[in-house]
Amino acid sequence: MAKMYYEQDCDLSKLDGKKIAIIGYGSQGHAHALNLKDSGCDVCVGLRAGSKHAAEAEGHGLTVKTIDEAAEWADIIMILVNDEVAAQVYKEHIAPHLEAGNAVAFAHGFNIRYKQVVVPEDCDVFMAAPKGPGHTVRSQFVNGRGVPCLVAVEQDATGQCKDVALAYIAGIGGARAGIMETTMHDETETDLFGEQCVLMGGLVELMKCGFEVLTEAGYEPENAYFECIHEMKLIVDLINKGGIAAMNYSCSDTAEYGEYVSGPRVLPHEETKARMRAVLSDIQDGSFAGRWIAENKNGRTFFNSKHEQLAQHPAEVVGKQLRESMLWKNDTDLDTASN
Repeated sequence: MAKMYYEQDCDLSKLDGKKIAIIGYGSQGHAHALNLKDSGCDVCVGLRAGSKHAAEAEGHGLTVKTIDEAAEWADIIMILVNDEVAAQVYKEHIAPHLEAGNAVAFAHGFNIRYKQVVVPEDCDVFMAAPKGPGHTVRSQFVNGRGVPCLVAVEQDATGQCKDVALAYIAGIGGARAGIMETTMHDETETDLFGEQCVLMGGLVELMKCGFEVLTEAGYEPENAYFECIHEMKLIVDLINKGGIAAMNYSCSDTAEYGEYVSGPRVLPHEETKARMRAVLSDIQDGSFAGRWIAENKNGRTFFNSKHEQLAQHPAEVVGKQLRESMLWKNDTDLDTASN
């Protein structure tokens, strides 16, 4: 049984007197920085010179420094740039400024698990990983709630790393929802697996296939979009609140019966699991990480072509048109996407 921590287990005062640098101001970066600031912590944002996010961060009342300046200033350095650039940012702008007793932190274990970043033994290394997009981390915090988080201590040079990590997660609101103790090794592998097989890879392919089958059978694309894509959020929200049982309770018995008889036809259980195990094996042995690292070194040709293909898919085209006619068409703020 996993060890869980909540607000009563976290001492935010462990961050008193500590300077925290948030490297990056994207989805996770803006949420961590703003939540910590609102929790009374001493925070700055570290960005590359000329970053388009500098004015945004300053507009939110945050101090902005270059990454080198932030790393030299801080006691805790949270690296929240994309996985594919984190190693270079660490080696060029953070490592030269580390001092004994500093803490280097991540919201995902990728670069530690695959040894792209190696931190000196006299520094702490921990992970504070919200199980949700950064925009949700921020919106839930503002609403007095939180997103569940994972905590992991990879390297405890000071003997206080876990206490600091728990305090950090409390500062971003995670202790309100629960903090599960894990390792960076396990977080990396399960996170990549969940993204690829279910949350993004599996889900996107399932929605695309459903849309294509209906439109190829002659049904209106708008109808296909509503049935196979738009309603997905409504279903997931029910599951999020009360599990699959709540979804089945809220839907018709006809729908639930269809779940039992047709779900396994679409995704044959043992065959699907076998394919998922193959994906997991690629993650565990480093094959996926190697391909992704190589993809970024070679101009992202495959990634960019697939990105463009998805943008042109009829489901994306008709979905955009439908959303333009909805009452909330002008709400482009992802911070409200989960509300």
